[in-house]
Amino acid sequence: MSEPPRHEDTKYIAEQLLELASKSGAEAAEVYQSRSHTRPVFFEANRLKQLESAQSEGTALRLWREGRPGLAVAYGPVEPQALVDRAIALSHLNESEPVELNPGGTSVYPDLGEAVSVEQLVSMGKDAIAKVRDAYPEVLCASQWECEVETTHLINSKGLNCGYTDTTLSCYLAAEWVRGEDFLSVGDGQTQRGYLEPEKIVQQILQRLEWASENVAPLTGRVPVLFTAKAADMLWETVQSALNGKRVIEKASPWSDRLGQQVISDALTLSQQPEVGPFSCPFDDEGTQTRTLTFIKNGILQMFYTDRTIGRQLGSGTTGNGFRPGLGSYPTPGLANLLIQPGSASLLDLTQQMDEGLVVDQMLGGGAGISGDFSINVDLGYRVQKGQIVGRVKDTMVSGNVYTALKQLAALGSDADWNGACYTPSLVVEGLSVTGRA
Repeated sequence: MSEPPRHEDTKYIAEQLLELASKSGAEAAEVYQSRSHTRPVFFEANRLKQLESAQSEGTALRLWREGRPGLAVAYGPVEPQALVDRAIALSHLNESEPVELNPGGTSVYPDLGEAVSVEQLVSMGKDAIAKVRDAYPEVLCASQWECEVETTHLINSKGLNCGYTDTTLSCYLAAEWVRGEDFLSVGDGQTQRGYLEPEKIVQQILQRLEWASENVAPLTGRVPVLFTAKAADMLWETVQSALNGKRVIEKASPWSDRLGQQVISDALTLSQQPEVGPFSCPFDDEGTQTRTLTFIKNGILQMFYTDRTIGRQLGSGTTGNGFRPGLGSYPTPGLANLLIQPGSASLLDLTQQMDEGLVVDQMLGGGAGISGDFSINVDLGYRVQKGQIVGRVKDTMVSGNVYTALKQLAALGSDADWNGACYTPSLVVEGLSVTGRA
């Protein structure tokens, strides 16, 4: 396997692209470069299956010629003039628009995270699987453990030049339990910088296997529903869409004209904290420094998040949230992370407060979307009776509206955890309909 290109090489290519773009008639240009090197370790059916090492490199050139934007991407080695020519050709197909480039100088950001050896990943994987099977010898475990090093570099014709390297560790552990005709799959994962906590994942898997050891009759009707930290992200995906400045411009967000008003329970405070957690980042994909933002405070809508284009259209300016969904995409409003301020009750406390209810831990199907309406099949859920989890429910569906549910928040947990880039606790909501087939 060839060595990844040195930083000096990619920096030279970026500067060369800007120079060639200018000579080809572009009045403005930017180069976005991303390189990654991953070392995943795979386990299947309780055994080490595969070790891999993969690297990727991509360069995106965005330019404006006669006010028309053009975007071209190269993966791997770059032919600078060919990339410029493609971007120029694509610009002819687009309408003229304002140049959206962030002015600035050179910014050096410290590298984030530390690498872990493949040997350590293998050891953690073997140990985690052994602990699950010590308690449940009949289960089959699969898992993936990974160390990824990603370097981002952004340079533009207005003098901006910034970059950093991010090293993250991630793992996912799943246990499959076949009991006659009954199939149960329990999974959980983790993303961190510098360390992983396999023991925490093992305990979460064991707890769920214990809760699901017996199947019980499902519920029907309107009962309190507890979304675990792992499942609650479904609710926050809808909220993130409603807070997106682009959805406000499109009049798609139900909160477009609700600034300063109560939109959800006053127990909820939502923020972005770009210096916190494994998904922190110093700047967005337009080179604007990210910053702490409070979107909802005690249920009251404070602000929306924007990139440079949407911020200009809203008149608020960018909030430093211009991110690319992919290398070949234009920046669009996105979040570095989303943190929901936790409450004071443990998961056990939340269940003990429920006389009759449902715990949703894993779901099948998509989320609610911007409308907030959803109907999901419960992949892994538990019935609560008189404050105790009594077993697993099958063939159960939950439906309702996210915005309505978050107004009817009954309790908020203290067990906040990262679910992707969302840091959320468990929560109990009312107003949802539960249907089950005996």
